[in-house]
Amino acid sequence: MRTLNRWEPSRGTTLHEQFNRVFGDMLERAGDESNLTPWAPAVDIFETEHELVVKADLPDVNPQDLDIRVENNILTIRGERKFENKTNGEDYLRVERAYGPFSRSFSLANSVKSDAIKADYQNGVLTLSIPKREEAKPKQIKVNVGTQSGSRVMAASAGSPGAR
Repeated sequence: MRTLNRWEPSRGTTLHEQFNRVFGDMLERAGDESNLTPWAPAVDIFETEHELVVKADLPDVNPQDLDIRVENNILTIRGERKFENKTNGEDYLRVERAYGPFSRSFSLANSVKSDAIKADYQNGVLTLSIPKREEAKPKQIKVNVGTQSGSRVMAASAGSPGAR
């Protein structure tokens, strides 16, 4: 059980010791609570010219146990990593990986086709490819600029605020 101590910054400690005490307590507290909180898989989200891509690390999760939904432009990935004791009666010496149910939700922009999501699970990584709507894709617009010796063509991106 933790005790509550009054923090008195001027009590014979250096600034370096104060930082170590404050940040050391935060890290220690995070370590104590880490076994009590549910797990959430790490996720990378990036955008290409034609789609939004979501990659989630889901090792040892059966793809059949995944529930992927879009409701009101909210993408939700739910599932469970089940603990399987495969030691034939021998006890584990240490269990550090998290198990149990998880849920991750992300807001989607109106510029994607949420009804055309493709899901792929390979080597413990779930990849969701969400195509963009045609009107959301960048378009190249040619701008003719007149000069004394003729005309030149310049390109401007439709995605920039000044080109609309």
